[in-house]
Amino acid sequence: MPRKTEFIPYKPRTILNKHKRPDHWFWTRYTAYPYIGCQHGCEFCYCREKKYAPYEEVYDFPYVIKVKENAPYLLRKALNKVSKDMVAIGDYQPAEKKYEISRKMLEVCLELGFPVFILERSPLVLRDLDLLQEINKKTHVSVLFSIIHTAQSPDSDRISTIERLTPSPELRFKAMEKIASKGIQTGISFMPILPGLCDTQENINLVIKKCADHGGQFVLAAPLTMADQQKTYFLNYLKEYDADLYNLYLRLYPSRSYGPAGDTWINTALLVREMCEKYGIRDRMPRPIFTGEKRALNKKAVEYLAEKLYTMELNRSPDHKMWPFRKAAWSVEDLTQDIGLVYKQMGLKGLESIQHVGPEIGKILEQIIIKHQKSGIKGINDSISTISTVF
Repeated sequence: MPRKTEFIPYKPRTILNKHKRPDHWFWTRYTAYPYIGCQHGCEFCYCREKKYAPYEEVYDFPYVIKVKENAPYLLRKALNKVSKDMVAIGDYQPAEKKYEISRKMLEVCLELGFPVFILERSPLVLRDLDLLQEINKKTHVSVLFSIIHTAQSPDSDRISTIERLTPSPELRFKAMEKIASKGIQTGISFMPILPGLCDTQENINLVIKKCADHGGQFVLAAPLTMADQQKTYFLNYLKEYDADLYNLYLRLYPSRSYGPAGDTWINTALLVREMCEKYGIRDRMPRPIFTGEKRALNKKAVEYLAEKLYTMELNRSPDHKMWPFRKAAWSVEDLTQDIGLVYKQMGLKGLESIQHVGPEIGKILEQIIIKHQKSGIKGINDSISTISTVF
């Protein structure tokens, strides 16, 4: 007999997770989610890790949904105390149809003028398209859809089984197209690319082509990661589901590993980049600039440095080559002055004097500023990738 889902409303003391700096993937500074547990129940989900799913029994994850009924109140209280930046929010699993907490949290963001980031596996997000449009007019909205295969993919049926109750990829592509038609930034979170199922050239080509065909502007790809109880759970699942896959994952994810061993992932990421270039989209998410942003140029410079870092990772650059770019990105992010003003007043020497910048990265920042002077922030969004050809 199928197990019934149990909903447990409760009132947490906090809702907003704050980070020192925005991450370099989604550009989010804050996160706030209304539920613990997920009815979609994807067998591989990283949210089964102990730090995300505080369940004594890992099998409870898709069946015991904890509902943060005071989430909108807590969000308003928290956002009133922090600077404006991107908030990752929203959870459109089936519970949202009943409780509508994600919608109420979006209303808070609209009221307080905070930009919003949503990563979703369900077309239910279209229910709140009216609010998303209003927030996008006022500040910014990015809506990403988690899609790792298509109906035409060779292993579509097997992947759908592992994704359990997740709506079909066709419904997610259609929802993405609708979001794009309203001028909202959208793309695909191609995560996780499951070894032996999603990492074939045919599947990668299909997913990226469909993204481009449905208004997606970028594809963010990442491998499967596994830790503690989530790793044990998924390996046990594969052992019962497919012995060949189980043996493959044992080889790729040895004891104490978090990601796949060897160059497997880099080869896949390079293929993703090749396919994105083929269809005219990016394999990184453009950093949004909000209305009235005083340090817009700093943020675009950090975006470039982050993109440079990712390229270096794909090129297998050693850590000692990458760390200067990572530390420089942090310094520019933390800088309270506009780098354009620093350059205007002090020239290249001023840029080089920023902590962790120095001569090499100072010249890169100079090129970014020159691009901005010629084309403005909107223009630099299109031309920033060409700066790398200078260095």
